[in-house]
Amino acid sequence: MTTNADVVREAYRLAEGDTLDGERFRALFTEDGTFNDVPNALTFRGDQIPAALAGLASAFPDIHRELLAVHAVGDVVAVELRIQGTHLGPFPTPAGEIVPTGRRIDVPAADLWYLRDGRVETFNCYNAANVWLTQLGAAPDFAAAVEAAATAAGRA
Repeated sequence: MTTNADVVREAYRLAEGDTLDGERFRALFTEDGTFNDVPNALTFRGDQIPAALAGLASAFPDIHRELLAVHAVGDVVAVELRIQGTHLGPFPTPAGEIVPTGRRIDVPAADLWYLRDGRVETFNCYNAANVWLTQLGAAPDFAAAVEAAATAAGRA
């Protein structure tokens, strides 16, 4: 019998750079299932799910997720992990693409998977986006953000 933890482990296997299979990954979801990239406020549904995997793999062709802990409680599977890879393709941001840097990433993350009848209903990915950007050499510019907020508030 396949457990919820088995389904989640298979999802990670299918999302690896060397075995990437977005269609089989999508098939693990319910018809109305969602993949939420929480730090970036993005939600993927249907055919957007394999496209999201392909997009990340195009920036990090050797993408790997090191699973540190997997905890299944009923229909919820919580995973502590590290997202690892080499930045070899364009990485999209709201301000434009970060050109390939060749840098390695090793980003802490936690994922929550909610399953229904052995299929993924909701996948919430919580990655440390600030760590990710810093490792790419694009650390957030807090000084500019503070200045912009002060200007907007009329305190500059």
